[in-house]
Order: sequence, then C-alpha cells, then structure tokens
Amino acid sequence: MNFEDARPFMEKNHRGVITTYQPNGAMHTSIVVCGAYQGNAAFVIVRGKSAKTRNLRRDPRCTVMAVDNDWRSHTVVEGQAQLLDYRNTPAEEYRALLREVFRACGDKEHPDWEEYDQAMVKQDAVVVFVKPENVYGMLR
Repeated sequence: MNFEDARPFMEKNHRGVITTYQPNGAMHTSIVVCGAYQGNAAFVIVRGKSAKTRNLRRDPRCTVMAVDNDWRSHTVVEGQAQLLDYRNTPAEEYRALLREVFRACGDKEHPDWEEYDQAMVKQDAVVVFVKPENVYGMLR
C-alpha cells in the first residue's frame, strides 16, 4: 500500500494512535486526532511540553495509525516526524497552518478561531507531519 491508497481513509477517519520512542528505547503510545495533509500523516500535539513532543524532538521516528469508528478498518503510516511550532515557523504562517491542520484532522471549522489561536499559543501547540516511509493496513 502507498500513501495515496491510505489518504482517502485518513481524510475521513480521524481517530488515531501514535507511537514514539522514549529515551530508554521503549515505545510510547498516545491517542490523537489525525488526518492527511499535503502528502503526510498529520496531527497537532496540543500541549507542547508533552512526552510525545519530547520523544519526537529527540527521535523523530513515528507511527500514526488511523482507525474507523468501529475499529474494523485502519491504516498505518510509519516515518520521520517533522515538528513545527512558533519557535521554527513565522507566527502568521504558523497560525494559518494550525487552522489548516485542524480542518484536515476533523473536517470542520472551529466555532471560535480567535479562541483557538490563543489556546494554541498558551499551550505551546506543535504541528506534526509524518513523511510516509512505510504504509500498510486493512481498508474495507
């Protein structure tokens, strides 16, 4: 399977589980809201100081698994994570990117974009793109 096969599924199914690696080599899994964005698996880490953020900054290997509502179909994207935040992206560009990825991971508009923008700054949110290196799953 390639990412183009998985992309439509990820555009419709936003429940996800990610795997990162802890300093001792053990895996760390987290539930996320995910999607597809410009040829990558994508998600937002709402709290920039989280374990998954620290893990990805140290070791960018990441797996994103998107599942459908009844957990019968899934797709997995393995690859290297790219982290974008206010420290490495111009503020206005990052604000727009956060909104675009929010839409890609939920197919909806936020009811109050100004409130969302403020919350993302306060929480030090991080956008994560995972460049597909290996894609597989069970799409029904």
